[in-house]
Amino acid sequence: MNIDLKSKKILVTGGSGFLGSHVVLKLIESGVSRENISVPRSKEVDLRKYEDCEKVLKGQNLVIHLAAKVGGIGFNQEKPGELFYDNIVMGARMIDAACRAGVEKMLILGTVCAYPKFTPAPFMEKNLWNGYPEETNAPYGLAKKALLTQSQAYRAEYGFNSIFLLPVNLYGPRDSFDPEKSHVIPALIKKVADAKEKNTPFVELWGTGKATREFLFVEDAAEGIVKALESYEKPDPVNLGSGKEISIQDLISLICRLMDFKGELRWDPSRPDGQPRRLLDVSKAEQEFGFKAKTGFEEGLRQTIDWYLKEN
Repeated sequence: MNIDLKSKKILVTGGSGFLGSHVVLKLIESGVSRENISVPRSKEVDLRKYEDCEKVLKGQNLVIHLAAKVGGIGFNQEKPGELFYDNIVMGARMIDAACRAGVEKMLILGTVCAYPKFTPAPFMEKNLWNGYPEETNAPYGLAKKALLTQSQAYRAEYGFNSIFLLPVNLYGPRDSFDPEKSHVIPALIKKVADAKEKNTPFVELWGTGKATREFLFVEDAAEGIVKALESYEKPDPVNLGSGKEISIQDLISLICRLMDFKGELRWDPSRPDGQPRRLLDVSKAEQEFGFKAKTGFEEGLRQTIDWYLKEN
């Protein structure tokens, strides 16, 4: 049975962030009135505090929990304790408070970082527990993974209807280009843009470039989240991705072509590559709630670059 979202009050934690802002727009496109969507701001509430979780949940029918502390490899290496604590505490308190508040359904966003370091590609949901995550982002990945266990436990004991999605790396307009926190695509776009602006004949890059990543355009991710909220009802986690991978070497080459940068690429193999390979099996999302990524990678990348150059 599909939920009629138009008749519901929907709380979107992290709704003013990169992904959250696109999810809010997708909900509005689906017919939900803006007045029925609640977006708590971090300057007003701290979701690590139980009383703030209770406050934002008052009168809400559905919850999309996107609020998270996130960053790239460098940020994960610098702040492993914060990433573990903030994500597990925010998530655990929101799940518990939502259950106690009588929320009808809660969607919790996990991460591809929860998968074991050496997972056979494409990653299947059944392999999620078959090993330890890649070390540089293990604290973040394990915090999110613990929330899956809580989600399933609350369903088993209290009948709480919560679902859990595992998205790959997202990219697109309104992403964070802060070098301290950004993920790989915005980090590379910024490096190339800075090199062009300063007439630097090279860009310096972490690792070897051999690792592969799968990317999902943020608007597609938002559509998948809304579809799952409407119609997915099972305790099992579901991958959310495009089902296509690209090496970091090929990615930077594509960015250089789209940005017309012909300088040298200098790799620093003393820096970590991160997980060797990331590619999801995305068949379950299509089977369970009819989601399939629509945006071609080059087109999505072009939109992201255009947005960054316009805004900066």
